[in-house]
Amino acid sequence: MPEILQAIYNGLIQTGWVEAVAVIAGIVSVWYSRKENILVFPTGLINTTFYIYLSYKGHLLGEASVNLYYTIMSFYGWYLWTRKKEDHKTLVLQITASTKKEWLQQLAFFTIFYVVIYAALSYAKTAFAPEAIPWADAFASATAYTAMWLMAKKKVESWIWWILTNIASIPLYFTKGYAFTSVQFLILLFLAIAGWKSWYKKAVNENIKTIIS
Repeated sequence: MPEILQAIYNGLIQTGWVEAVAVIAGIVSVWYSRKENILVFPTGLINTTFYIYLSYKGHLLGEASVNLYYTIMSFYGWYLWTRKKEDHKTLVLQITASTKKEWLQQLAFFTIFYVVIYAALSYAKTAFAPEAIPWADAFASATAYTAMWLMAKKKVESWIWWILTNIASIPLYFTKGYAFTSVQFLILLFLAIAGWKSWYKKAVNENIKTIIS
Protein backbone atom coordinates (compact mmCIF):
# COMPACT_ATOMS: atom_id res chain seq x y z
CA MET A 1 0.00 0.00 0.00
CA PRO A 2 2.77 2.55 0.83
CA GLU A 3 4.31 1.86 -2.60
CA ILE A 4 1.00 2.64 -4.32
CA LEU A 5 0.62 5.88 -2.36
CA GLN A 6 4.20 6.83 -3.19
CA ALA A 7 3.53 6.16 -6.88
CA ILE A 8 0.43 8.38 -6.74
CA TYR A 9 2.39 11.12 -4.95
CA ASN A 10 5.21 10.99 -7.50
CA GLY A 11 2.69 11.09 -10.33
CA LEU A 12 0.94 14.14 -8.89
CA ILE A 13 4.25 16.00 -8.55
CA GLN A 14 5.09 15.29 -12.18
CA THR A 15 1.68 16.44 -13.46
CA GLY A 16 1.97 18.94 -16.31
CA TRP A 17 -0.16 22.06 -16.69
CA VAL A 18 -2.14 20.59 -19.59
CA GLU A 19 -3.30 17.66 -17.49
CA ALA A 20 -3.98 19.92 -14.48
CA VAL A 21 -6.22 22.27 -16.49
CA ALA A 22 -8.00 19.33 -18.12
CA VAL A 23 -8.68 17.72 -14.73
CA ILE A 24 -10.03 20.90 -13.15
CA ALA A 25 -12.24 21.61 -16.18
CA GLY A 26 -13.55 18.03 -16.10
CA ILE A 27 -14.52 18.18 -12.44
CA VAL A 28 -16.20 21.57 -12.88
CA SER A 29 -18.07 20.29 -15.95
CA VAL A 30 -19.47 17.27 -14.09
CA TRP A 31 -20.48 19.53 -11.21
CA TYR A 32 -22.45 21.73 -13.62
CA SER A 33 -23.98 18.62 -15.22
CA ARG A 34 -25.24 17.43 -11.85
CA LYS A 35 -26.86 20.85 -11.38
CA GLU A 36 -28.35 20.68 -14.90
CA ASN A 37 -26.45 23.88 -15.71
CA ILE A 38 -25.68 24.75 -19.35
CA LEU A 39 -22.08 25.59 -18.40
CA VAL A 40 -21.45 21.85 -18.42
CA PHE A 41 -20.73 22.12 -22.14
CA PRO A 42 -18.18 24.98 -22.42
CA THR A 43 -16.21 23.67 -19.44
CA GLY A 44 -16.49 20.17 -20.85
CA LEU A 45 -15.05 21.32 -24.18
CA ILE A 46 -11.92 22.57 -22.43
CA ASN A 47 -11.55 19.17 -20.78
CA THR A 48 -12.11 17.11 -23.93
CA THR A 49 -9.83 19.07 -26.26
CA PHE A 50 -6.95 18.79 -23.80
CA TYR A 51 -7.56 15.07 -23.27
CA ILE A 52 -7.51 14.32 -26.98
CA TYR A 53 -3.85 15.34 -26.86
CA LEU A 54 -3.10 13.56 -23.55
CA SER A 55 -4.81 10.32 -24.57
CA TYR A 56 -3.00 10.16 -27.89
CA LYS A 57 0.30 10.88 -26.16
CA GLY A 58 -0.34 8.07 -23.66
CA HIS A 59 -1.28 5.55 -26.39
CA LEU A 60 -4.89 5.48 -25.13
CA LEU A 61 -6.28 5.64 -28.64
CA GLY A 62 -9.77 4.56 -27.61
CA GLU A 63 -9.92 7.35 -25.05
CA ALA A 64 -8.65 9.81 -27.64
CA SER A 65 -11.56 8.86 -29.89
CA VAL A 66 -13.91 9.22 -26.92
CA ASN A 67 -12.77 12.76 -26.25
CA LEU A 68 -13.18 13.66 -29.90
CA TYR A 69 -16.69 12.21 -29.67
CA TYR A 70 -17.27 14.20 -26.45
CA THR A 71 -16.30 17.37 -28.26
CA ILE A 72 -18.81 16.76 -31.06
CA MET A 73 -21.56 15.64 -28.68
CA SER A 74 -21.00 18.67 -26.46
CA PHE A 75 -22.12 20.95 -29.29
CA TYR A 76 -25.09 18.65 -29.95
CA GLY A 77 -26.02 18.54 -26.26
CA TRP A 78 -25.57 22.29 -25.94
CA TYR A 79 -28.13 22.74 -28.73
CA LEU A 80 -30.63 20.28 -27.22
CA TRP A 81 -30.36 21.70 -23.70
CA THR A 82 -31.10 25.26 -24.88
CA ARG A 83 -34.09 24.46 -27.10
CA LYS A 84 -37.33 26.00 -25.84
CA LYS A 85 -41.00 25.46 -26.57
CA GLU A 86 -43.23 27.95 -28.39
CA ASP A 87 -43.69 29.99 -25.20
CA HIS A 88 -39.93 30.67 -25.33
CA LYS A 89 -39.71 29.94 -21.61
CA THR A 90 -40.07 26.18 -21.11
CA LEU A 91 -37.18 23.96 -22.15
CA VAL A 92 -38.09 21.20 -24.60
CA LEU A 93 -35.75 18.68 -22.99
CA GLN A 94 -36.48 17.50 -19.45
CA ILE A 95 -34.73 14.90 -17.29
CA THR A 96 -36.40 11.50 -17.82
CA ALA A 97 -35.77 7.84 -17.02
CA SER A 98 -35.29 5.28 -19.78
CA THR A 99 -37.96 2.80 -20.82
CA LYS A 100 -37.17 -0.91 -21.23
CA LYS A 101 -36.88 -0.36 -24.97
CA GLU A 102 -34.40 2.48 -24.42
CA TRP A 103 -32.38 0.28 -22.04
CA LEU A 104 -32.07 -2.35 -24.76
CA GLN A 105 -30.98 0.36 -27.19
CA GLN A 106 -28.33 1.51 -24.73
CA LEU A 107 -26.96 -2.02 -24.29
CA ALA A 108 -26.87 -2.51 -28.05
CA PHE A 109 -25.17 0.87 -28.48
CA PHE A 110 -22.53 -0.07 -25.88
CA THR A 111 -21.95 -3.54 -27.33
CA ILE A 112 -21.46 -2.29 -30.88
CA PHE A 113 -18.96 0.36 -29.81
CA TYR A 114 -17.10 -2.05 -27.53
CA VAL A 115 -16.65 -4.62 -30.30
CA VAL A 116 -15.58 -2.02 -32.87
CA ILE A 117 -13.16 -0.21 -30.52
CA TYR A 118 -11.71 -3.48 -29.20
CA ALA A 119 -11.07 -4.74 -32.73
CA ALA A 120 -9.48 -1.45 -33.76
CA LEU A 121 -7.26 -1.28 -30.67
CA SER A 122 -6.22 -4.93 -31.02
CA TYR A 123 -5.04 -4.16 -34.54
CA ALA A 124 -3.31 -0.97 -33.36
CA LYS A 125 -1.53 -2.90 -30.59
CA THR A 126 0.06 -5.32 -33.06
CA ALA A 127 0.67 -2.73 -35.79
CA PHE A 128 2.01 0.42 -34.15
CA ALA A 129 0.82 0.87 -30.53
CA PRO A 130 2.23 -2.02 -28.43
CA GLU A 131 1.42 -0.19 -25.19
CA ALA A 132 -2.34 -0.16 -25.91
CA ILE A 133 -4.67 -2.06 -23.54
CA PRO A 134 -7.54 -3.07 -25.87
CA TRP A 135 -10.07 -4.65 -23.49
CA ALA A 136 -9.81 -1.99 -20.76
CA ASP A 137 -9.58 0.97 -23.12
CA ALA A 138 -12.50 -0.36 -25.17
CA PHE A 139 -14.68 -0.81 -22.06
CA ALA A 140 -13.91 2.68 -20.72
CA SER A 141 -14.48 4.15 -24.17
CA ALA A 142 -17.73 2.31 -24.98
CA THR A 143 -19.31 3.16 -21.62
CA ALA A 144 -18.29 6.79 -22.09
CA TYR A 145 -19.76 6.89 -25.61
CA THR A 146 -23.04 5.58 -24.20
CA ALA A 147 -23.01 7.97 -21.23
CA MET A 148 -22.42 11.07 -23.36
CA TRP A 149 -25.15 10.10 -25.82
CA LEU A 150 -27.64 9.73 -22.96
CA MET A 151 -26.53 12.88 -21.16
CA ALA A 152 -27.19 14.93 -24.28
CA LYS A 153 -30.78 13.62 -24.07
CA LYS A 154 -30.96 14.20 -20.29
CA LYS A 155 -31.47 10.54 -19.43
CA VAL A 156 -31.04 9.55 -15.77
CA GLU A 157 -29.21 6.39 -16.80
CA SER A 158 -26.37 8.43 -18.27
CA TRP A 159 -24.96 8.58 -14.74
CA ILE A 160 -24.89 4.79 -14.44
CA TRP A 161 -22.74 4.62 -17.55
CA TRP A 162 -20.55 7.46 -16.22
CA ILE A 163 -20.03 5.46 -13.01
CA LEU A 164 -18.81 2.48 -15.06
CA THR A 165 -16.55 4.76 -17.12
CA ASN A 166 -14.98 6.26 -14.01
CA ILE A 167 -14.37 2.88 -12.37
CA ALA A 168 -12.61 1.61 -15.50
CA SER A 169 -10.63 4.81 -16.08
CA ILE A 170 -9.03 5.08 -12.63
CA PRO A 171 -6.55 2.19 -13.11
CA LEU A 172 -6.36 2.70 -16.89
CA TYR A 173 -4.89 6.20 -16.66
CA PHE A 174 -2.77 5.37 -13.61
CA THR A 175 -0.94 2.65 -15.53
CA LYS A 176 -0.14 5.24 -18.22
CA GLY A 177 1.44 7.63 -15.72
CA TYR A 178 -1.47 10.07 -15.43
CA ALA A 179 -1.86 9.97 -11.64
CA PHE A 180 -3.67 13.31 -11.42
CA THR A 181 -6.17 12.10 -14.00
CA SER A 182 -6.74 8.93 -11.96
CA VAL A 183 -7.55 11.08 -8.93
CA GLN A 184 -9.90 13.09 -11.15
CA PHE A 185 -11.82 9.95 -12.10
CA LEU A 186 -12.06 8.97 -8.44
CA ILE A 187 -13.64 12.37 -7.70
CA LEU A 188 -15.86 12.04 -10.77
CA LEU A 189 -17.00 8.64 -9.53
CA PHE A 190 -18.46 10.19 -6.38
CA LEU A 191 -19.90 13.10 -8.36
CA ALA A 192 -21.53 10.63 -10.77
CA ILE A 193 -23.19 8.80 -7.87
CA ALA A 194 -24.44 12.14 -6.53
CA GLY A 195 -25.54 13.13 -10.06
CA TRP A 196 -27.55 9.93 -10.45
CA LYS A 197 -29.36 10.57 -7.16
CA SER A 198 -30.08 14.19 -8.10
CA TRP A 199 -31.36 13.43 -11.61
CA TYR A 200 -33.40 10.47 -10.37
CA LYS A 201 -35.26 12.73 -7.93
CA LYS A 202 -35.85 15.32 -10.64
CA ALA A 203 -37.16 12.66 -13.03
CA VAL A 204 -39.58 11.37 -10.38
CA ASN A 205 -40.80 14.90 -9.62
CA GLU A 206 -41.21 15.67 -13.32
CA ASN A 207 -43.22 12.47 -13.79
CA ILE A 208 -45.50 13.42 -10.89
CA LYS A 209 -46.06 16.88 -12.41
CA THR A 210 -46.96 15.28 -15.76
CA ILE A 211 -49.47 12.93 -14.15
CA ILE A 212 -51.09 15.76 -12.17
CA SER A 213 -51.36 18.04 -15.19
